[in-house]
Amino acid sequence: MRSLVTGGAGFIGSHLCEALLGRGDEVWCLDNFYLGREENICHLRGRERFHSHNADILNRNELDLVFAASRPEIVYHLAANSDISVGNKDRSLDLRLNFLTTIEVLEAMQRHGAKQVFFASTSAVFGDNRDLLREETGPLQPVSFYGASKLSAEAYLSVFAHNFGYRVWILRFPNVVGERCTHGAVFDFIGRLQKDPSRLDVLGDGSQMKPYIYVEDLVRAILTVCERAPEQLAVYHVAGEGLTSVREIAEMVLEEMQLHETPIIYGGGKIGWVGDVPYFNYDSSKIKALGFTHRWDSTAAVRFAVQRILGKD
Repeated sequence: MRSLVTGGAGFIGSHLCEALLGRGDEVWCLDNFYLGREENICHLRGRERFHSHNADILNRNELDLVFAASRPEIVYHLAANSDISVGNKDRSLDLRLNFLTTIEVLEAMQRHGAKQVFFASTSAVFGDNRDLLREETGPLQPVSFYGASKLSAEAYLSVFAHNFGYRVWILRFPNVVGERCTHGAVFDFIGRLQKDPSRLDVLGDGSQMKPYIYVEDLVRAILTVCERAPEQLAVYHVAGEGLTSVREIAEMVLEEMQLHETPIIYGGGKIGWVGDVPYFNYDSSKIKALGFTHRWDSTAAVRFAVQRILGKD
């Protein structure tokens, strides 16, 4: 396959590029390096089937040049602002980087004859919903600009599937952990402790509880959905088994960093920031019916991610 990965130098995108190359695809990585990092893909440079473009999706001329060069059979659209708290501080960020980038990618596909697109969505489209979340759960009432922008993008993808014959795969990610991450509880806790090992400040009261998935499992889920889902507009959930609390994550990080006497200082309250969802849980039975199995459950995924970020074997 000729595959174009937007956000390909990012946390998840760089891992996806590796997997696509591993199965024999010709891979084009498009990134403006807002969250992406050169070090995430430097080991891929020089490989015969890997091509990297520093380009801005919102610059139509730059985007057309990448599409003309890559002539993709499938676009994996991962480019986005994925930091919910930052998006709530700058209310134009998610509009531009999550929603408008999706529109530009869909329009570029129309201009260049590409008809297959994978979209990275999120549990945030549901808002603060304590039910077991199934693909058909509703109403969808996001409480963050990130969730709203992803939900809006999902709606446009649906229109392109129904009206223009696009093949669309949507996978709603849970919390993703692993090396090359740029934010999130694991990343933040490790960073804070490396700067000041005398205390660990935690937003909220530590009771926030969500499913986590290790990035390698997530990439396999992406490929499973794109290879096996029969629907023209396919919407799936994926998560590691079980839920993990922020308190458990903080304790795991301290244990792995051997900071057994360091106190955890909780900020209080049920949420970490405006737009945070303190609890959600996924029903992953639909993707399991495609044959997907995860290697790590939620808590094991977090511990393994901590170890990998710290450079442990």
